Amino acid sequence: MTKGNGEDPKTGSRMERIQQGVRKRTLLAKKKVQSITKDDVKSYLLRNAFVLFTVIAVILGVILGFSLRPYKMSYREVKYFSFPGELLMRMLQMLVLPLIVSSLVTGIAALDSKASGKMGVRAVVYYMSTTIIAVLIGIIIVVIIHPGKGTKENMHREGKIEQVTAADAFLDLIRNMFPPNLVEACFKQFKTNYEKRMFKVGIPSNDTSTVASIISNVSEAMETLTQLKEEIVPVPGSVNGVNALGLVVFSISFGLVIGSMREQGQALKDFFDSLNEAIMRLVALIMWYAPLGILFLIAGKIVEMEDMGVIGGQLAMYTVTVIIGLLIHAVIVLPLLYFLITRKNPWVFIGGLIQALVTALGTSSSSATLPVTFKCLEEINGVDKRVTRFVLPVGATINMDGTALYEALAAIFIAQVNNFDLNFGQIITISITATAASIGAAGIPQAGLVTMVIVLTSVGLPTDDITLIIAVDWFLDRLRTTTNVLGDSIGAGIVEHLSRHELKNRDAEMGNSVIEENEMKKPYQLISQENESEKPLDSETKM
Repeated sequence: MTKGNGEDPKTGSRMERIQQGVRKRTLLAKKKVQSITKDDVKSYLLRNAFVLFTVIAVILGVILGFSLRPYKMSYREVKYFSFPGELLMRMLQMLVLPLIVSSLVTGIAALDSKASGKMGVRAVVYYMSTTIIAVLIGIIIVVIIHPGKGTKENMHREGKIEQVTAADAFLDLIRNMFPPNLVEACFKQFKTNYEKRMFKVGIPSNDTSTVASIISNVSEAMETLTQLKEEIVPVPGSVNGVNALGLVVFSISFGLVIGSMREQGQALKDFFDSLNEAIMRLVALIMWYAPLGILFLIAGKIVEMEDMGVIGGQLAMYTVTVIIGLLIHAVIVLPLLYFLITRKNPWVFIGGLIQALVTALGTSSSSATLPVTFKCLEEINGVDKRVTRFVLPVGATINMDGTALYEALAAIFIAQVNNFDLNFGQIITISITATAASIGAAGIPQAGLVTMVIVLTSVGLPTDDITLIIAVDWFLDRLRTTTNVLGDSIGAGIVEHLSRHELKNRDAEMGNSVIEENEMKKPYQLISQENESEKPLDSETKM
């Protein structure tokens, strides 16, 4: 009969199963909603109090900032007003240094060299692939939307840009990886400066004419033989700020050595473990102050803005283009990657990161957000501490998806504003230099503007035109930092999933080694006890 009606029994049964499944789920959902009590609501609010307070703080900060703009506060008044926000930044930055060192040392020491090597390779592959994807998204979006139509004559300029040579910037990156003084690395980074120097350049001359000139006038001969030439030369210098890259390299090496020392390195391992735990407890205390600090950080920045009309016109299109690019990467690409690799719901994972993402939005520094990111991943999302302690500090230093996307997009925008047609080779050059420069961008506010000079220089674009986009950089910097933090966190979740077998094997090995150590200790204790019991007997016989 079913065949005569043209219906397939298999498809019919499938449809019935789907309908039954939907009915069951709706019934379960109804029951859950009906069974919710006041106590359940209270416990939910208490569990998510930090997140709710932080989100409310952002909303209140925006409202407060725009409501205070008509009063036209002076620079001094703005600084006083945003002081609570400055305090939060200082508190978080205070914890970054001990947190990076302790978390990396304990994370690496807890793994054997083989497991940490595999985890490192996975993390680096993830970082590189997401950064390249981000750069490609930035290039495609800016080419499609083309926000740089028109001329740059009427556009507002702001600030000054320091010239940087790509070769020197790359060498500085390598130099910072190996700091000569660890104490200095805690507050200074190496940076090549430039100064003008005069050099004597010899001029080749005819022998006969030289002899004749010496005979006639010695001073005239000296002038012809030598000539002074002015040249800009690189000289060693430094800038204030934590050399995170150098500390990361040292901590990884130190952790590997401690891990290979086994029992000899146990004391150091316990010390760094305790230090890490103490820092995380301090983070828990600072979290109570975070909402208030974020409120004043955002409100202060909105009050500080000079002219809102600057963001109109071409910069409005540029801002929208950057936001679309960052949204595609953060809302589509990263969650899709997480789902494809782990086969888990990415939105549940991202839901546990809300506080870290809001803190990144408020502070605009991935390094300052690091303590909060640790807390969210370990306590809310339950990611293995051995993974977070390794992946997060490295990610906060070298994984800059948002910055890479922004730099590639901004470089092409500046080319469009200058009516400069980029060929395929130049676009490839931009993508490579944007990827490399984003690694060199330290996790500090607006570091992307410094590395932008390298990207523009690589294709011969005017570096002074960076001043065209500074007006909106404070806002876009917050968005790209949030994307960076999301990329690091999803990376930790992916690396944990891929390294689950190594982590289980390590747990089993650690369990076996503890049993072996206990078994080894027992006979020694028995021997010492026997010796103690024998000693008085010997003394009695001698007596």
